[in-house]
Amino acid sequence: MSLLPKRYTVTAALPYANGPVHIGHLAGVYLPADIYVRYLRSAGRDVKFICGSDEHGVPITIRAQKEGVTPQQVVDKYHALIRDSFKDFNVSFDVYSRTSSPTHAEVSSSFFTKLNNEGKFIEQTTQQYFDEKAQQFLADRYIVGTCPNCGNENAYGDQCERCGTSLSPTELINPRSMLSGNQPILRDTKHWFLPLDQYEPWLREWIIEGHKNDWKTNVYGQCKSWIDQGLHPRAVTRDLDWGVPVPVPGAEGKVLYVWFDAPIGYISATKEAFPEEWELYWKDAGSKLVHFIGKDNIVFHCIIFPTMLKAHGEFILPDNVPANEFLNLEGDKISTSRNWAVWLHEYLADFPGQADVLRYVLCANAPETKDNDFTWKDFQARNNNELVATLGNFVNRAAVLTHKFFEGKVPAISELQDIDRVTLAQASEFPAKIGELIENYRFRDALAEVINLARLGNKYLAETQPWHLIKTDAARTGTVLNVSLQIAAGLAPLLEPFLPESARKLATMLNLELGNWASAGRPDALTAGHQLREAALLFGKIEDAVVETQVQKLLDTKKENQLANTPVTPAKDDISFDDFGQMDLRIGTITAAEKVAKTKKLLKLTVDLGLEERTIVSGIAEYFIPEALIGQQVQVLLNLAPREIKGIKSQGMLLMAENADGSLALMQPSKPVRNGSGVA
Repeated sequence: MSLLPKRYTVTAALPYANGPVHIGHLAGVYLPADIYVRYLRSAGRDVKFICGSDEHGVPITIRAQKEGVTPQQVVDKYHALIRDSFKDFNVSFDVYSRTSSPTHAEVSSSFFTKLNNEGKFIEQTTQQYFDEKAQQFLADRYIVGTCPNCGNENAYGDQCERCGTSLSPTELINPRSMLSGNQPILRDTKHWFLPLDQYEPWLREWIIEGHKNDWKTNVYGQCKSWIDQGLHPRAVTRDLDWGVPVPVPGAEGKVLYVWFDAPIGYISATKEAFPEEWELYWKDAGSKLVHFIGKDNIVFHCIIFPTMLKAHGEFILPDNVPANEFLNLEGDKISTSRNWAVWLHEYLADFPGQADVLRYVLCANAPETKDNDFTWKDFQARNNNELVATLGNFVNRAAVLTHKFFEGKVPAISELQDIDRVTLAQASEFPAKIGELIENYRFRDALAEVINLARLGNKYLAETQPWHLIKTDAARTGTVLNVSLQIAAGLAPLLEPFLPESARKLATMLNLELGNWASAGRPDALTAGHQLREAALLFGKIEDAVVETQVQKLLDTKKENQLANTPVTPAKDDISFDDFGQMDLRIGTITAAEKVAKTKKLLKLTVDLGLEERTIVSGIAEYFIPEALIGQQVQVLLNLAPREIKGIKSQGMLLMAENADGSLALMQPSKPVRNGSGVA
């Protein structure tokens, strides 16, 4: 039997402070990490759970520029939103820090300085695009152009988001600067590079030989592919004014590359929170380091960051990096830019007090070995069929029957029968089984076993039928309910890593301390005569209408995206100024509006045009409520020849804006003006 580590250092990938967090983030990284940490704590292990906001890099500066604010204002906003979302979902970090902190600047600068002083970097002068108008070098994301692979005219300098091809800026056709719109020029610039190729033999031994059997196949396979293709030096600095300044004389205008400084954020966050003992978790050989990440970060956490740690020489290396695949949404890839996501803060606004339901569904459907799909119908089915009908039903029946037949007091056990002994023996096996699955990062299977324990309880109640048994044998009924309550008590600590709020509710209902992992599976957790508290439902059924609202929200988002990508109608042929001048455009106020009988599209409007009131018949009934139009100022083409429509003389035309989907919007002045004012 191998000795357990003295302590555990568990990190979750730093979320990028450029927007809120969504269900894909929770399912892929933070939920499995939290389950693992909660289990370790319950099992009596010494563990520190470290995370924080990644607050440097080009996307932050781009967002700040678009919003007209500073990068610091951007990261302050999203750091708070992300931190609070994790707290609301009971992600139990020991510290949630940020890479804009003074401690992080000091730690990452010291890390760079040590490697630089020891000659671990290569200094190289390379050519990089420079914007002559803006007078600055351009990071990859500040350059757009035509993708050589698919022809997308708005591909970024590092990736085409249409076809997914990884690019370098010099591969773009007709590159242009996002700062000025001008074509950039190539100019020499000096940077520091981490020579990954020099560490390739060590990486091959450490990963390919050393972790072949204990790392997940998706992690091991991606690492092996990179190493087999051959590694190359990678820049650790960037020409940018937002980030940790490169601590070398003559490096003004350069910062540490975000993928160099971000993983150091794990170390700086630990030092910030635990200044007296942080080295025990990062430098002591008795500590076990585990990184929880998504598959897009495998290379950084398995090759680049370990190489940085190896080059430094004072830090432990990750024991495991259990990366998950991606979670899709309703059959489509989650996208921040397209708003195709379920945002955590919005979920809790729509489902208050139901954080555990989402935790359950995301773990039960976790993308551990392949990309998986979240659908609202599956969310509803898992809640109603598994949480309500299986887990909640068992606990509720055991508690309610005890209140009904024994005044809410745990009944004494009489003589055990075979079914009792077999059921208790089976229940006692679950803690070890679930714990082993968690320690092997199989969280989905571990949660399934928790539900199987509830199924065991339901099966036992169905076979013993205490609701009938009470009529003939009260003592036997007491034994059945005692066994059922012992199973329910064992469920609480096993449930806690996955659904912490529900575990606390269950423990409160049983009038019991939540307990630790060692207390689960005991046949005597509740003594005879122990008073239960009032029974309460752990979960509530989710109705169709609730789910349909969420589906409609996504359909509306998809429609908005389609409209945004619909090409604008080409311009018509030129007209002369004299032709335009013949149109008499005026501002008027609608004073009356009603539907035209026996039509679907027509409204009869009375418009005060200052000179006079006119009747105008307009085909806008599908998009406007007549009463809501009264009092609205509109633009009217006054000198359009009158014509009769459905027996009504129409004298003019309203000017409207038409969306790509055919919907209409009023053309109105930005502030009230006198009726009859001309449109110039």
